[in-house]
Amino acid sequence: MTDQQQPEETIEGDPRAQGIAYGLGAVKWIFVLALVRLFAGPMTKDLFDNELLPMPTWDWSLFALTPGILVFLCRRPSDWQHLSSELTILRWALRFYLIYGLAFALFQGVWVLWIAVAAGIGGLVGIWKLEHREPTHGR
Repeated sequence: MTDQQQPEETIEGDPRAQGIAYGLGAVKWIFVLALVRLFAGPMTKDLFDNELLPMPTWDWSLFALTPGILVFLCRRPSDWQHLSSELTILRWALRFYLIYGLAFALFQGVWVLWIAVAAGIGGLVGIWKLEHREPTHGR
């Protein structure tokens, strides 16, 4: 009898791939919550004539860290294959966090948003570096 190679494992059989899928889901939900949080302040001002939520500050910086953390944790080539199909949403989230953080850090003087700027730049650079690295030849 010869040993037959096992077929490529699916997400259901691979706990690491399941973790990546959960991480991607968390990043997507956090991005949606960040957008809701961003527009909730002006919306409450229009609806109730009183701004119930101020514009995001420290929470925006916390939101901005999540895509970069996921990219950092998935830097292994096998993990990167699972993550590479979702890079568009990660890039959009990082760009949005970066633009908002930079605008409000510069024009409103909210210093804690520089964390969001650094997280956005770091995440985008991390994605770029991982996409342009040389493929590994050995296993």
